Amino acid sequence: MLPEQVRNLRRQWGLKPVYKTVDTCAAEFEAVTPYFYSTYDQENEALPLPGKKAVVIGSGPIRIGQGIEFDYCSVHAARALSESGVRSIMINSNPETVSTDFDSSDRLYFEPLDEEAVRDIVENEMVDDQAPPSLVQFRRPDRHQPFPISGDGGAAHPGVQRRIPQPPGAAVTSVSEALQVAQNIGYPAVVRPSYVLGGRAMEIVQNASELIRYLTAAAALAPDQPVLIDRYMEGKECEVDAICDGEQVLIPGVMEHIERAGVHSGDSMAIYPGLNLTSEEVDTIVDYTTRIGLALEVRGLMNIQFVILGGPPYRSPNLPTGAADATSVYVLEVTGVPAAAIATRVMLGQTLADQGYKGGLWPRQNLVGIKAPVFSMGKLVGVDWHLGPEMLSTGEVMGIDLDFPNALSKALLAANMNLRRKTGVLLSIADQDKAEAVVLVRALGESGCPLYATEGTAAMIAAMGIPVTMATKKIGEGHPNVVDVVNDGSVGAVINTLSGDTSVLQDGFFIRRAAVERQIPCFTSLDTARAAVESLLGERGNYNVRRTEEYRTGGF
Repeated sequence: MLPEQVRNLRRQWGLKPVYKTVDTCAAEFEAVTPYFYSTYDQENEALPLPGKKAVVIGSGPIRIGQGIEFDYCSVHAARALSESGVRSIMINSNPETVSTDFDSSDRLYFEPLDEEAVRDIVENEMVDDQAPPSLVQFRRPDRHQPFPISGDGGAAHPGVQRRIPQPPGAAVTSVSEALQVAQNIGYPAVVRPSYVLGGRAMEIVQNASELIRYLTAAAALAPDQPVLIDRYMEGKECEVDAICDGEQVLIPGVMEHIERAGVHSGDSMAIYPGLNLTSEEVDTIVDYTTRIGLALEVRGLMNIQFVILGGPPYRSPNLPTGAADATSVYVLEVTGVPAAAIATRVMLGQTLADQGYKGGLWPRQNLVGIKAPVFSMGKLVGVDWHLGPEMLSTGEVMGIDLDFPNALSKALLAANMNLRRKTGVLLSIADQDKAEAVVLVRALGESGCPLYATEGTAAMIAAMGIPVTMATKKIGEGHPNVVDVVNDGSVGAVINTLSGDTSVLQDGFFIRRAAVERQIPCFTSLDTARAAVESLLGERGNYNVRRTEEYRTGGF
């Protein structure tokens, strides 16, 4: 029997939940802002709110791969509704966190965010068989629910998307089809399920064997779902959060990622404004974002990522999202543009012009803001981590200052990723990254940091004429080994990039775990490590901002 049939039978038999009050004032006096939970009983204590109202669907329990930025935006949406004379009904299941306290909205339902629970709540709030509209842009729903959605856009104009460059790719449903597509577009390739949250189950595959392994696992998890394959472009990644009202698109700012494409935006470091972007690149990104927003008929927030690789920007293989993103909070704080509140009013029918805004790029602020991720892997015993397409961070910090070096130092310090002078650094660099790491290693040597390295990396450093201590044994070959120099306090930071070789990956796992458990910075991307070294050099007053061409060649 189909779920909808079961639901109809339950409705015919009168089997539906009621809602009971959690008294936030412990009966000492009347609670003005109670919240509700569902149960099967006779009396319903949550009678429908009268007047204009709207439902804000939160993001549920905070979990790895999904930070609190969605709850942050949900709270701002609820406030914007109240300011517009619309009563806000929040559905969320973490009311006792700072992000969604019970008094953040006019009414809070403490319920799971599955389809059944949300539909029950919306039906409970119906008046004269009219359901209140729902705001879903502040979380990412698994499917369109059968009730009104504010800001729901119309059909896209495919011609506009075709005129905007994007990496070649296709959706596939079989191994043979996938191998043919990958052969046509070339490796490496980005593979992912047709719909993902937080980059979940996304990978970059280097060859046919890795692609077959990925597809086998994907078929076991979701046998009826297609897999998307796109050409991976290892260039500079940029990102925009924008607000579209169907007539204009307001772009608060264009952000530049420190890590190149392939790292999830929630795990990357992002800079506002994009210091290494040319005016032509920014203008093109603004133009593309405007055209996509209007073509998709977005009413509210949207997020798009772009990749720059020696020419005009490409739209990232990540699909444009009509939702709050990991950078939405960051944009508000650094530009002063209340994107979530503006988007909420747009979904209520107000245009950007009605709110005193106009389309295009918001004037650049005289500030530099840098977002850095925060990880909690030390609390999860035996869990590996490294930067990649799947989001693993649990939060973020931000450094703001009048210039890049000071903002960078603040962000790194807050995220515990800052390097200290004369502190030992352990390096384990994959073969494919060694050439690019030369300038980074030389800068570390000149900074006075004692260098330790695994065998292959130590040979490279010694050949450069830089003093280095080699970790003489691999894991399992006795002591002292590469993990010992971390555990005995010889080093205060680790730079470990990944290789396709299984044994190196295994040693790398123990290196990364040791660094996490010692609570010292661990860099799995040369781009992030380079930023930390630049901050260290900046303390000596000889910091130079990277230009785009230097970034692409690995220079400082």
